[in-house]
Amino acid sequence: MSSTFNLITILGPTATGKTTFAAHLANLIKAEIISADSRQVYRGMDLGTGKDIADYTIDGETIPYHLVDIVNAGEKYNVYEFQTDFLEVYNEIKKRKVLPILCGGSGMYVEAVLKGYKLLSVPVNEPLRASLYKLSLEELTVQLSEFKDQHNRTDADTKKRAIRAIEIASYYRDHSEINTSFPEINSLIFGIKLERQIVRDRITLRLKQRLRDGMIDEVQNLLNAGVSAETLAYYGLEYKFITQYLNNEFNYNTMFDRLNVAIHQFSKRQMTWFRKMERGGFKIHWIDGELEMQEKVQAALEIMHAN
Repeated sequence: MSSTFNLITILGPTATGKTTFAAHLANLIKAEIISADSRQVYRGMDLGTGKDIADYTIDGETIPYHLVDIVNAGEKYNVYEFQTDFLEVYNEIKKRKVLPILCGGSGMYVEAVLKGYKLLSVPVNEPLRASLYKLSLEELTVQLSEFKDQHNRTDADTKKRAIRAIEIASYYRDHSEINTSFPEINSLIFGIKLERQIVRDRITLRLKQRLRDGMIDEVQNLLNAGVSAETLAYYGLEYKFITQYLNNEFNYNTMFDRLNVAIHQFSKRQMTWFRKMERGGFKIHWIDGELEMQEKVQAALEIMHAN
């Protein structure tokens, strides 16, 4: 097998079976999984985030997985913290001569790794912002172009984003002691693809099952533990709509219908993100999600051998 890649990435919209596929592949090649899911980091948020821990067990063997259940419910985790945590786990796995598999549907988290630059938690610089606000977008674009090693030139498409880009670039320049390097990631990317109607059917069936399994109780327990309705809305669709239902803003059927539609729309946005990644130069090897698991894994192995 070629060693031109040092990471495998498995992505796809919700309800396509990414985790199960990643676990089967990891079991065969003795890899470890790093989750790229922006919500499965939270403890006590299992049904609402689709945290199917049982998926990591194949033939009685639990595949090592990382960045799941690492933050308390009620806290707010972001892409900067994810990058920091990813790097720590990635480097530790590589030291053991093991291949990591990045798996998840949070496109921003996946790209934060694959684009290969390190984000910093750059503080707001109000005096700088005030001085920049007086400039036109064209003037801001010129000023931004004067900084070296700008990772994302598209930041200048609006005045607000251009100002923030200059703010970040200025912080990097003035804090040269900060290490902004990122290990050279050369990832082989697999995507799990299903017909749109199949995904829709799976989403609806899965939502019904999770509600039967106690997803409403999970949200109620979080509220009882002191997690605010505002924070739960921040965590995403399931927590937002179920909290509204528990607050008697609408009945059960309305909650189900609105949540079901919202998850379908979210799935479409995920695919839009992945298509944008392809247009941006990422090669995604799409695997038919309707194949038997053995066929999916075999297809992946053939692509891995060819790369």
